[in-house]
Amino acid sequence: MSPHPSLPSWATWWQRPFPDANTLLLQGRQPALVDTGFVGHAEETAAWARAHAGEVGLVVNTHWHSDHVGGNALLQAQGAAVAAGAPEAEAIERRDPGCCAAEYLDQPVAPYTVDVPLDDGQVLRLGDAEWEVVRTPGHTPGHLALWEPEKQLLVVGDALSDYDVGWVNLALDGLDAATTALTSLKRMADLAPRVILPSHGPIPADPGAAFAAALRRAQRLVDDPDGTVWYGARRIFAFALMIRGGLPADEVEPYLHARAWLTDAARLLDLTPEALATDLVTTMLAGGAVVLRDGRLHAAADHSPVAAESLRVPYPRAWPVSEPR
Repeated sequence: MSPHPSLPSWATWWQRPFPDANTLLLQGRQPALVDTGFVGHAEETAAWARAHAGEVGLVVNTHWHSDHVGGNALLQAQGAAVAAGAPEAEAIERRDPGCCAAEYLDQPVAPYTVDVPLDDGQVLRLGDAEWEVVRTPGHTPGHLALWEPEKQLLVVGDALSDYDVGWVNLALDGLDAATTALTSLKRMADLAPRVILPSHGPIPADPGAAFAAALRRAQRLVDDPDGTVWYGARRIFAFALMIRGGLPADEVEPYLHARAWLTDAARLLDLTPEALATDLVTTMLAGGAVVLRDGRLHAAADHSPVAAESLRVPYPRAWPVSEPR
């Protein structure tokens, strides 16, 4: 895999299908990896990094969702340190049961620790370049971007892509989470980057147009709280189908009824969990976001298969106690 034409030679971009976030490798005296994909593909992530840079000294997470931190544990076992936004780093240090929203979303994450908590404005040497940490809460409270001012590169995590903006969790993070995400987008747009590096999808050809579209989409999340809840529910459910290779049709609604995120979404929408589960499946089938095939419901979007045994990792409440740094 060669460097992307819009990137300097020391930056290698790996655009990955769901359930993995895109991965950025920064080569040099201190090779660093930004985001590590899903736990089911951790071996693939580590092998790719080794092939392109040898040993990785540092992993930086834009945030702690499962598709961004899944290779952390393996890379840490191989000698890498892990850096993450301070709010999430502190929760992981405490072994908070809510870490990574893993149990809440039913998205497995292998146990890891954070060696380097990151604060807004902090400067990191990644590879041979200096990057500034930019706090961009919204998609998660600890979400961050990375800014390299010399080449005007901006890693944006899940804040935006060429076709989307990150979903926000009004139940967990408060009814102002969408406004917070919009404010973060405005802050990133003000940097006027030459290159946007999103966690999903391709590198946008026109950064200005990508930000303009993202700001419009984010404003709709602010203006329509019910639509925001539905948007998040659709994204979470599709991801669940992706990592499980689909679900038997007769097990889908019982699976949904048992999910905390669905119960919270139903409360915000003034529906019963049962009614929301039925509506969610019906509308996603009708819209083509999920498909019924051979008696199983599958996510329609392109995604890589995940081995079932790779999902058998403990929820954070059962993670081993964090070792002092």
